[in-house]
Amino acid sequence: MQRSPYLSIARFVRTPGVRALPLLCALTLTACQLPAPGPRTASTALGVSEAQATPLGAAIAGELAAHPGLSGIDPLAKPLEAFAARVDLVRTAQRTLDVQYYIWRNDLTGTLLLEALREAADRGVRVRLLLDDNGIPASLDATLAALDAHPNVEVRLFNPFAVRRPKSIGFLTDFSRLNRRMHNKSMTADGMATILGGRNIGDEYFGATDGVVFADLDVLAIGPAASDVAHDFDRYWSSAPAWPAHEILPAPQPAQLDTLDRAAQAVQTNPSAAAFIAALQEKTDVRRLLDGTLPLEWAPTRLVSDDPAKAQGKAAPESLVLSQLRDILGEPKRELDLVSPYFVPGEVGTQYFTQLAANGVTVRVLTNSLEATDVLPVHAGYARRRKALLEGGVELFELRRAAGTQTTKEQAPGAFGSSGSSLHAKTFAVDGQRVFVGSLNFDPRSANLNTELGLVIESPALAGKIETAFWHQVPQLAYQAKLDASGSLYWIRQTADGTTRYDTEPNSRWSTRLAVWFFSILPIEWLL
Repeated sequence: MQRSPYLSIARFVRTPGVRALPLLCALTLTACQLPAPGPRTASTALGVSEAQATPLGAAIAGELAAHPGLSGIDPLAKPLEAFAARVDLVRTAQRTLDVQYYIWRNDLTGTLLLEALREAADRGVRVRLLLDDNGIPASLDATLAALDAHPNVEVRLFNPFAVRRPKSIGFLTDFSRLNRRMHNKSMTADGMATILGGRNIGDEYFGATDGVVFADLDVLAIGPAASDVAHDFDRYWSSAPAWPAHEILPAPQPAQLDTLDRAAQAVQTNPSAAAFIAALQEKTDVRRLLDGTLPLEWAPTRLVSDDPAKAQGKAAPESLVLSQLRDILGEPKRELDLVSPYFVPGEVGTQYFTQLAANGVTVRVLTNSLEATDVLPVHAGYARRRKALLEGGVELFELRRAAGTQTTKEQAPGAFGSSGSSLHAKTFAVDGQRVFVGSLNFDPRSANLNTELGLVIESPALAGKIETAFWHQVPQLAYQAKLDASGSLYWIRQTADGTTRYDTEPNSRWSTRLAVWFFSILPIEWLL
């Protein structure tokens, strides 16, 4: 997975045959600038009465009336179910679809979901698609331009690149702007139901690849949470960094939507897509929601979302997600259970977590191990603070590459990718009472550069599930990092046969560990 614009630059400059292009672009800066912004079509989320009048609104009206002021929450942990729920949510919509993502791949799952959006538009649904331009491949430009030309679809690109191929040129001419990205992820139908969380749109997020497979978490939410997300989408949709696609992309080709149709048909006959096509035939959580058989956790919820002006470096500190979380959650009194795939606490975060532990709060963190990480520089940012965290009383667990199976040989991820299983969920529970689910990583990029989105859910039941996982499941799925009497790091792994100890990072090569050390001494922590 691509983690940051810094990594994009590194990959670009190593590509054979393109080393002269940055210089050429630097000499012709005018070709690398965005066009003057034109007029924008005004549109907003449905009003309450309009949303309630939709078939989706009518189907859940009774449940909402029985739980006034509360949101209905359904966790989506299984990848196939999370994919099928999205497709069914699109198919259920009758009036509006508001779709906001950081990454959208031009692959099996990305193609099927784009086709579902086009079909929704064909039946009269207004589709607003807002994508971060760093997270979409250039190969999707023609398809997105064609979708944008559909009378019921409008596509906007957040913080776009003027040069489309290769986009990396833009980082060399406009780094301060393009280094800030929209990391939000949500899909909302008719203003009544939304899916949000950690998953982007791509095969690796739904288990449809032989490469990296992300362990992730979303929630399906109805009630006030869905309405809040719909109105927050309006805020991003009308923000200055959200550019109409037709001002950025090449002119649409009339036959391109036919190409999308053929690609979707080809996917449906592809043997590798069999599990996904089968999942669409099953009764999804969205269908259970419609027929009243979906068990929901009803709870007060609060939406936390960065001001989109953060992408321009102009947001007030109190408008940022971390500030909102502090105001809503307060200080943990008993325990903090945190799941973050990209955990780079930095000096301030390390002091915060160790101070909590010093005050008697149980602090447990689950992140990726070196063998499971998909980005070495991020692991280096975590490893740099690991000893200080352990010395301060924080408990650290590192997810194994293939949880529940034995790794038989050393495996070395590259700086920009790896194969196997990797944690991607972003969630935490406080005092067994409150849960956060969303896009936020505990790293400097999420705190200071990227925009983020999530829900704080007042639910002892959901918080209890995370607490129980840390006590019973995590030790079986992860290594635990520890310090011995001399202050040296070691790792333990619990198995049916007992405890295995590792004195170096498990299942890693010396060259990989050397690379981690090298990244840890570079002044790049603020980028991670």
